[in-house]
Amino acid sequence: MKRKLVMVISLLYVVFMVILAVYYRNIGESFKSTVAMGGIVCGAVPLVLALFTKLQFNLPIVFSYIIFLIGSQYLGSILGWYGLGWWDTFMHFVSGAIIAFAGIALYERLIHRDAGYEISPWFVFLFTASFAAFGGVLWEVYEFSCDQFFKMTLQGGGNKDTMTDLIADTIGGLAIAVWAFIRTKIKLKKVRTI
Repeated sequence: MKRKLVMVISLLYVVFMVILAVYYRNIGESFKSTVAMGGIVCGAVPLVLALFTKLQFNLPIVFSYIIFLIGSQYLGSILGWYGLGWWDTFMHFVSGAIIAFAGIALYERLIHRDAGYEISPWFVFLFTASFAAFGGVLWEVYEFSCDQFFKMTLQGGGNKDTMTDLIADTIGGLAIAVWAFIRTKIKLKKVRTI
C-alpha cells in the first residue's frame, strides 16, 4: 500500500510539472518551462526508487520531499517567491532537515539490525549532520555548474548566497541530528534496561 501511495504522489507531481512545462513552453517562458522539466526529473525520483529498487523511504519523507519540490520549484522559481529574499534560505533550511531524515532512513536500512544496539549516538549525530551538509554541498556544486556551463544565475548572490545556503542547510541538518542523537540515546537506554 505504501509503495502505491508513493507512486501516486510522485506521479501526480510529475504530471503537474509536465502540464506546466508544456504550458510555459507554448507561451514562450523558457526559464519556467526549464524549471518544470527539472521538476519532472526531481518528482520522478521517488517513483523510480519505488519501481526499480528495494530501497523504500517512508511516506513522511516522500511527502516532505514533494512539498519541498513544490516550495522550491513551483513557488520559488516559477511563481517567483525567491524574490522575497528569505524564501531561498528557508528552503535550504528545510532541505537540510529533509536530507538529514533521508540520511537516517538510509542509515537504518543499511546497517545490520544487531549493530543498531551497539552504535554510539554520537556516530548517528555525526552521520546525520554530515549527510545533510554533504547534500547542501552537492546542491551548491549543481548551482555553480549550471551557472558556469549554461549561463544561468542560480547563485545570484555569489559567495554570500552560497555560504548562506550552506549555513541554512547545515542548521536544518543539525536540528535533525540533535533529534537523532537523543532518539538513539533513549533507544539504547531502553535496550540496556531490559
